[in-house]
Formats: sequence, C-alpha cells, structure tokens
Amino acid sequence: MAMSEQAQSIKKQHLIDPEICIRCNTCEETCPIDAITHDGTNYVVRSDICNHCMACVAPCPTGAIDNWQPVFADKMYSLEEQYSWEQLPAPLTPPDPAEERIAGVDVAGEPELTIQGSNYVSGSQVPPWSASHSYTNLYGTRNVITATVSGNYRLTDESSDSDIRHVVLDFGDAPFPVLEGQSIGIIPPGADAANRLHHARQYSLASPRDGERPRYNNVSITVKRVVQDYDGNPVRGVCSNYVCDLKKGDKVQVIGPFGHTFLMPNHPGANIIMICTGTGSAPMRAMTERRRRKRGDGQGDERGKLMLFFGARCEQELPYFGPLNKLPKDFIDINFAFSRTPGQPKKYVQDVMRERLPDLLALLKDEDTYIYVCGLKGMESGVLEVLQEAAASGGMQWPDLHATLRQKGRLHLETY
Repeated sequence: MAMSEQAQSIKKQHLIDPEICIRCNTCEETCPIDAITHDGTNYVVRSDICNHCMACVAPCPTGAIDNWQPVFADKMYSLEEQYSWEQLPAPLTPPDPAEERIAGVDVAGEPELTIQGSNYVSGSQVPPWSASHSYTNLYGTRNVITATVSGNYRLTDESSDSDIRHVVLDFGDAPFPVLEGQSIGIIPPGADAANRLHHARQYSLASPRDGERPRYNNVSITVKRVVQDYDGNPVRGVCSNYVCDLKKGDKVQVIGPFGHTFLMPNHPGANIIMICTGTGSAPMRAMTERRRRKRGDGQGDERGKLMLFFGARCEQELPYFGPLNKLPKDFIDINFAFSRTPGQPKKYVQDVMRERLPDLLALLKDEDTYIYVCGLKGMESGVLEVLQEAAASGGMQWPDLHATLRQKGRLHLETY
C-alpha cells in the first residue's frame, strides 16, 4: 500500500483516559451532540458521533478527555472495548506524522483548531505568567478526602425563589492547598436510578488561598439549589440539593483540587476585569477577597484596578450583593446588571459593559490587564462581542488582540 493510501486509512479517535478520569460527568454534560456516555466503570466516546468539536476539552478538570489516538478506520475502538479498559491502549504509530493530515486532524498531534467554527477555543489555556503554582488532583475517587461543614449560609433574599448558598468546608489537618480560580468536586451519597454511584459535581472556590477563615484549612463554595431544568420543568438537582441542605458538622466527600489556568495574576499593578452571572461569582469573590486582604495587610503593591460586571435576574437573586456594596469605591469598580427588575428595562452584563466602553478600552490597551468570565454559556458570545467593540473603538485589531490575550494567559473563560 502506498504511503498516502495507508495514511488515508488512519483516523484520530477521541478517547478518555480511565486512569486519570475522576468520573465527574463534566464531559458528558458539556458534549453538544451526546457523543459521550458512561457505564458503572468508564466514560467513553462514541466514534460514530464524535465530530472533534473540542467542546468537552477545556472544562475537563484532569485532562483525561484530551486524548486523540491514531487508529485504522476499520478498527476503531468500540464502546464495549472502552468500557473494559483500566488504561489506554498503546497508540498506533502513524506512517508519516510530519506530512499527513487526515479528516481535519493532525496525525502527529492534536485536532486542528480553526479560527472559525466549533473547534475554536476562545479562552486561554495557560495561566498568567505571575500566577502562583497550583496543586491539582491531590484527591480522586479512589482516595477521597473528607471535609466537615463549618457553615452554610443563604446568600439570596428569603423572598427570592433562587436559593443560593455559601458553604464552608474544613479539612482539619489534611493537606488541601488551593488557589483562587480553582475548583473542587463533591460526591453526593447514594446511587442513581440505574444503581450507579453518583458522580462528583464541580464547584468553583469562593474563598482565597488562605481560607474562608484566614489561616485555617478551609474553603467556601457558592451553590444554587437546582429545582428546574433549563426549560423550566421541575427537577431536583442531586448534588446541589444535597449541598444546600448540609448542616454544620456534616461530613462531605471531596476530590480535587482542579484547575491550573483560571488563576489570578500576582505581580504588582495587574488589572483584573471580572465578568460573571449567578454562582459564576464564586471565583470572582475569591480574587476580590485575596486583593482586599492583601490591601488591608499592606502586602505589596496593589495599585492594579479591579472591575466587576455582575449579572442576575434581580437584586434579590444576586449572591454577595450586600457585602459587595460595602467595598470601597477606590478598591473595586462594580457594575450590576439586572434582567428582571419590575418597571426597568432588561440589562445583561454585555449591556452594562457597553456603557463602559471607554474604560474597557483603556484597560485593554494596558498589557497588565487580565479578563475572567464565569457563568452561563449564553453570556460568552455577548461578552466577546463587547470586548471586540471596545477594541475597535480605539483602533485596535480584535483578531490580533484576542490572539495575544489567549497566548499570554490574559483571557479566561469558564462557562457552562
């Protein structure tokens, strides 16, 4: 068989590494075409459906999802084979990795990313250059760590249908080092209808690196009680209701920590633009609290600007609304967006951002500006459009600026 003919019979198959997968279900929930499924042992990818769109790669906390093996087209690994694995099989060596590209996939490396289309990853895949070193995957499903609930507080107004909680977990003397922007996994007790143990759910940390209570080995998370799906149908979120109902002294199974890119810069003068909705405020609170404590303790030069765009349906549903209003105006520039306030026009975060285009432009021109977006997936395109508008208003070329922001770890997206 000629080299090109042999190469044409080889394809890249998307596989999940069972050795480092924590069975958190993030990939299955993220996949837009339902190409990922699981049994009681492994998460697997259906080769007949997967189109290499890459939507599942960025949210995966461990990198288990990011495996692309060359295989002969007529010998793609079946679901049954993938379910049986304890580790990935040895990869096939492609015939000419330096030259051949097959079905839009680089045989020698990763699936090709294109500027247009679903393969485009909009945010940075690297942390800021001055970010502290993060520790990840210290605890998994085979060596969970047990935390004790030391507090559970409702953040939203009692009159609101939205029940959002601030939950504090203490790890005692067990090592659990974390940074702002990281997340943890919580494993709810019990099993699903198919008698499979519940998988872990991820929650971003709302506390800074030195703990919710300073110098204590604890963390906090922001959790919304799920009582309906995206279509408004009644549904009871397994883990969210479990966490929201926790009492002081309860024990919780935790895995993690996860995340090594959505980290805040640590060098003097760094500006941070934070854009979030709902519980997406958790990492923003962690970063803000880190800066507030450093400022109060006189640690280093904290002249960098903090700018926050925070969206919710109404004031009563906005987590941390009261505490945010007590922060000094010269410390943080806060902009609220409410979409369901009676008698007021709907405003989303991108609308409020447009009202601040000159200020956004000034920050975009500063190479010490870092941008963080966290919340519902639907906000992502609108936010990027406004950033593009801000750049254009100052004569900046957005494609070039966007590429620079991504490459230098200055634009981070964590949407779901």
